[in-house]
Amino acid sequence: MSDNELYILLSELRSFKSETEWVEFKLNNDIEIGEYISALSNSASIHNKEYGYIVFGIDDKTHRITGTSFTSNKKVKGNEDLIPWVARLLEPRINFNFYEFEVEGNKVVIVKIKATQNTPVKFKGIPYIRIGSYKKKLDEYPEKERLIWTKSPSISFEKEIAAYNLKSEEVLKLIDYPSYFELTNSPLPESREAIFNKFQQEKLILKEGKNYKITNLCAILFARKLNEFESLERKAVRVIIYKGKNKLHTKKEQLGQKGYASGFRGLINYINDQLPSNEEIGKVFRKEVKMYPELAIRELVANAIIHQDFSENGTAPMVEVFDDRVEITNPGKPLISTMRFIDHNPQSRNEKLAHFMRRISICEERGSGIDKVIYQCEYFQLPAPKFIEGENFTRVIIYAHKTLRQMDKEDKIRACYLHSCLKYVSGEHMTNQTLRERFGIEEKNYSMASRIISEGIKSGQIKDYDPENTSKKHAKYIPYWA
Repeated sequence: MSDNELYILLSELRSFKSETEWVEFKLNNDIEIGEYISALSNSASIHNKEYGYIVFGIDDKTHRITGTSFTSNKKVKGNEDLIPWVARLLEPRINFNFYEFEVEGNKVVIVKIKATQNTPVKFKGIPYIRIGSYKKKLDEYPEKERLIWTKSPSISFEKEIAAYNLKSEEVLKLIDYPSYFELTNSPLPESREAIFNKFQQEKLILKEGKNYKITNLCAILFARKLNEFESLERKAVRVIIYKGKNKLHTKKEQLGQKGYASGFRGLINYINDQLPSNEEIGKVFRKEVKMYPELAIRELVANAIIHQDFSENGTAPMVEVFDDRVEITNPGKPLISTMRFIDHNPQSRNEKLAHFMRRISICEERGSGIDKVIYQCEYFQLPAPKFIEGENFTRVIIYAHKTLRQMDKEDKIRACYLHSCLKYVSGEHMTNQTLRERFGIEEKNYSMASRIISEGIKSGQIKDYDPENTSKKHAKYIPYWA
């Protein structure tokens, strides 16, 4: 926020006759700041406010500016910085920001706290609430807790505002508008008015009096530099290249700058340039062959961007390249089981973002992307990708080539299950023969495929298509959910 925006906000907060349940005035005492952030986020949600606030340097009775000695650049227990310490102990990890500025020669600090959505915010495992001007444990007020759990969803991330009160020339400096017209295969208008009309039709920018507001959707897709938008600067895709098979030695790290749409082609080219390759010798020429299929990388990166949970504070999609694998991670738990990624219609937290990314052909049509990733891994004789659901993240791992002998039991069962899924959604069935082809097993070694199928059945991930069929030679197999 600019100093002018902070002055206006402070004037608005001081204009209230007394402290509200979503605004707290303090002088210097920050001992319970984590508890207050929990309380104000929960109270702001109940009162239909987008943010709660703590203001240091204001007398809570008279609202007179007194100044403060509080600083966010302090250490807490274990010599940890205050902000990451608070963020680590909040659940869920809501967004909050500290702003230090001077008013009338006095230092003032505003803590701007995002209102929670449908889940009470806890600090150290305990949710708090404001009752009048007092901080209380939310568990003591079940009716207020119920209001948070049952609250209708607030405005979506894409519709929130990334920048306010901008002149037209400021909008054009912040947004890579030519890439919008290029990606949508539209001619670039000759007049500024036509450009703005198109962006307003798309609801990418909104007019407010003589000035404009840029939505999150517009900024996250077409920002010239994401770090120029305060709420989005930590949402840039991070690419990290490691030396070896662990994170001990980082060779290179790159943080994306552009919006997801305008910068996607460059992002994928950069990732592919960092991936290891093998030299393939043809009849005449040698050529470099990438170890991982570009289509799989492209689709998985697009999925990570589209399906991320933007409410997870301080995290963004990340691509990590190791000597033997690539890990692609996005913030937020998956909305469907990782076991059903291949057959289930995808559900996205960010439907407008997903729709636009599909519209400009950055990712595949709905429901077909993961199928293509698995097919590509099979075609290139790679181990099956691994899908992981974490506490607050989703991760996909694709592995470099391994021989069947190098694969462990988990690798083989996972490949068997995903192969059965791929066959089923294609209207076919997995058989001993199709699995042999998938692994490159010769026909005379059919028993090797039979053992993998047997392990898949024992794991509960696949089953006989016709259990009464006694002929194993012609047996067919389907996923457990079919």
